[in-house]
Amino acid sequence: MSQTGWFAVRAALSPRRKLVLGIGAFVLPLLLWCAVSYLPFLWHPQVLVTQPGDVDYFQVGMRVDKEVFRDELHNMQEAGKGLPAGEPANPVYLPAPHEVLKAFYSAFTTAPEQKDAPWLHESLWHSMKIIFWGFVLSSLIGVPLGIVCGTYSSIARLNEPFIEFFRYLPAPAFGALAVAILGIHDGPKIAIIVIGTFFQQVLVISNTTRKLDYALLEAAMTLGTRRWRLISRVVVPGILPDLYRDQRVLLGWAWTYLIVAELIGTSSGITFFITQQARYQHFENVYAAIAMIGIIGLGIDLLLAWAGRHLFPWDNARKGHV
Repeated sequence: MSQTGWFAVRAALSPRRKLVLGIGAFVLPLLLWCAVSYLPFLWHPQVLVTQPGDVDYFQVGMRVDKEVFRDELHNMQEAGKGLPAGEPANPVYLPAPHEVLKAFYSAFTTAPEQKDAPWLHESLWHSMKIIFWGFVLSSLIGVPLGIVCGTYSSIARLNEPFIEFFRYLPAPAFGALAVAILGIHDGPKIAIIVIGTFFQQVLVISNTTRKLDYALLEAAMTLGTRRWRLISRVVVPGILPDLYRDQRVLLGWAWTYLIVAELIGTSSGITFFITQQARYQHFENVYAAIAMIGIIGLGIDLLLAWAGRHLFPWDNARKGHV
């Protein structure tokens, strides 16, 4: 098999192919969404009423199932009354792409339905602060502990069995306990993100630390390096690029706990905005807010990836990155 084609096995892609495939990763789902939204013969299980005729409960803009509309149309034909009219439509919970795109703007410029409720930009900023403090607190303990466990087998044996057990416990299960201890505001939300990332963080980083070439440790110990100097002078510099990548991945995990965390205690942040918009059936705003979470998360990850290429140029050269 050719090692230069599109399906080359583990071959480095050219910048052009990376760009094309990267764009395609977003374009293909968008095209599918457009097809479902704009091509009536693909799905469109409902009818949007444009003329109620003599059907007493039909209203302009109402959505009904096709079977219901067909039955009422047949009934009006047999009774010789005014016929309803409509056009194929999707359920209200599946807005078209142009409606969601419009919501990206209107969500920032339209006042919240509920009085004194935060605006979208305020909700987004609040959620980002929750993520930041949760991940920072998790990393302050998880990163050093993971490095120590990956370096010293006895410490790993003392900690990792319990951590392995605890990481299977769902973080949201501690919601009630977190509220009882930390109150109903941001404390329990941050705690859920810490619980959701800390134990995974220790295990991932300890595994990364174990991948460090033992010959480096052996050489350092032969020269008299011991304990904390071994960690600070040999281990940490040796794993720093991989540690940085681990943190990028783990930060994504923190984002996945955001919605659940913000439902604990008083609703807040982007979760509050999403639940309010769903309550008023503004699903285009719901989709826009969910997409904004993805855009912010991906943007942060791309920024960190860019920074990593400049912070660790030797690692890029070692792995053949361009």
